[in-house]
Amino acid sequence: MRFLIGGGSGFVGRELTNLLKGKGHEVTIISRQPGPGKITWGELESKGLPPCDGAVNLAGENLMNPLRWWNEAYKKDLFSSRIDTTKSLAQAIAASPDPPHSWVLVSGVACYKPSMTAEYTEESEWTPFDLLSGLVKEWEASALLPENVAKTTKQVVIRPGVVLGRDGGAMKQMKLPFWLGLGGTLGSGRQPFPWIHVSDLAGIIAHALEPPVETPPPTQQVFNGVAPALNTNYEFTKTLGQIMWRPTIFPVPGFVINTLMGSERGLVLTQGQKVIPKRTLEEGFEYKYPDLSSALKDILGIRG
Repeated sequence: MRFLIGGGSGFVGRELTNLLKGKGHEVTIISRQPGPGKITWGELESKGLPPCDGAVNLAGENLMNPLRWWNEAYKKDLFSSRIDTTKSLAQAIAASPDPPHSWVLVSGVACYKPSMTAEYTEESEWTPFDLLSGLVKEWEASALLPENVAKTTKQVVIRPGVVLGRDGGAMKQMKLPFWLGLGGTLGSGRQPFPWIHVSDLAGIIAHALEPPVETPPPTQQVFNGVAPALNTNYEFTKTLGQIMWRPTIFPVPGFVINTLMGSERGLVLTQGQKVIPKRTLEEGFEYKYPDLSSALKDILGIRG
């Protein structure tokens, strides 16, 4: 089959591209820069959707970009980089004479309000309560297809937690401090820490791209892209320290995180949600890395 991936050059996009190509599929990436196997966002808007069986959007400015200050310009980029690209793809799908059978948006768990006790499944109702939850609401709404197209094109939203992998994401910034013995909990450490291995996230996306076996529902199907394990930041920190044989005695106070990252962005690190992949498991998806220990050992290249 032929798949189109917006933001396919990024951390998750590379993993998904390799997975799909490994299964014998063709992949075209939508990127800001032209190149072999790529089209630009401008070409998508001017020439329309190329022939494809499924489309995915992973594009978006990195929320935890350490090189960007938390200011109005950055917030504007967070919204526009996600919503504008999603709208472009959705509009191209709607205008295509032969739309794909599957359309997948990868958003995030920021829609769920942080809580020490609440547990969220894909069926949980929610309303925007801050900047990032408002972003998710607008982002997912921008992916909706017109009713006539939704009759044949399956619409899927995947909400991942913290994505862990060797070549990017959160681990890229954490490995050095932990190797130096400077790792520690963030804030209290008691906050839930929804996470997923990048290989499993790519697997869930690939699963969602499969053709529908029956007439798709007119609304978006939601899948929580998190591991089935419910962990706290403390458990993540201690497990990583144990696997790396390093102490984890230097907690980072919440006010330091807020000062460095900005208070709204800092909440992502100091607060969390208990997110359960109920529908993901019911669909029969099998995780390669369902627990922290197996995931972190793979990422760090440690066997046994």
